[in-house]
Amino acid sequence: MASPPLSQAVLADALAAVAEHGSIGRAARALGMPLATLRSRVLRAREQGLTAAARPKEFEVEELPDELPTAEELIQRRLKQFARKKDAKEARTLVNVKVSVQGPIGLAFVGDPHVDDNGMDIGLLQSHIEVLNHNPALLPLGIGDYSNNWVGRLARLYGQQSLSAAEAWVLVEWLVRSLHWLALVAGNHDIWSGSGDPIKWMAAAARVNYEANGIRLGLTLPSNRVIRVNARHDFNGRSQWNTAHGIAKAAQMGWRDHILTAGHIHTSGIQIVRDPMSGLISHAIRIGSYKTYDQYADEKGLPNQTFTVCPVVVVRPQFADDDNRLLTTFLEPETASEFLTWLRKRKSEAA
Repeated sequence: MASPPLSQAVLADALAAVAEHGSIGRAARALGMPLATLRSRVLRAREQGLTAAARPKEFEVEELPDELPTAEELIQRRLKQFARKKDAKEARTLVNVKVSVQGPIGLAFVGDPHVDDNGMDIGLLQSHIEVLNHNPALLPLGIGDYSNNWVGRLARLYGQQSLSAAEAWVLVEWLVRSLHWLALVAGNHDIWSGSGDPIKWMAAAARVNYEANGIRLGLTLPSNRVIRVNARHDFNGRSQWNTAHGIAKAAQMGWRDHILTAGHIHTSGIQIVRDPMSGLISHAIRIGSYKTYDQYADEKGLPNQTFTVCPVVVVRPQFADDDNRLLTTFLEPETASEFLTWLRKRKSEAA
């Protein structure tokens, strides 16, 4: 009984196998088929004028849409994303702040509060807030670490403090709303919250700029004089001989700003440096923490090197960048406020 004729699909498969493997012999070995059988199929396919690419379709499957975007769509999206990031980054190179206060002003830098820590002096913070709110010429800027915000394996440390995480956020919101901030810098403890940082939303509600790690401000005074303030949670660089080393190094190696300040390591330091080319005098200030009693410092045997937690730099805008009367740094806001009030009563200080 004669075998049924082979379909064109089977014959086309034989041609395709030979094309794939380069010869009838190799194709036969790959298929596990007798050489004579495969040779016969190839001959029949050629007699019928078939080619490997001309295999007839027994059915046709509807092409399904891909859930992934095309390369062109991705490229267009990336172009828009980069343009948005570029605009955001360039706008933060120097954030313009228009100051309406006439005459001398005071810039108050609030060190790491850690409002929920048991060793934090909340009474001192309250008294500083009262002083800052009483004098409209004092402009506050927060330097970061507004709470302990223990996360991950550090969340166990909530067992060592009397306030819960939820109660801590109540105090942080109180702090954000207690002052009319120039800006708020996020510290490492704040950044631990990730993209869901509650302070971001608190600051937005209070209409305050809240920036991770640092912010650089250009304060445009009524006289059109611009005072540059470079405030970060930290600047790189440490020295056992100078607690303001990293900040002063930044001033000496490129950041030509009037005031550079940071917190983070819960120590204080001040160094005043002069740029020999322009004559600009910069005040580099390391700010301590309101966390007066620090268990971590006790465990590590770290010395107490804090002498200011809310320094104030009084700005007298009628003086030039190379005049040492332009900036005067005070270690606490009470005396700074009194000096500022006295200055502002003098006609010669109007600017």
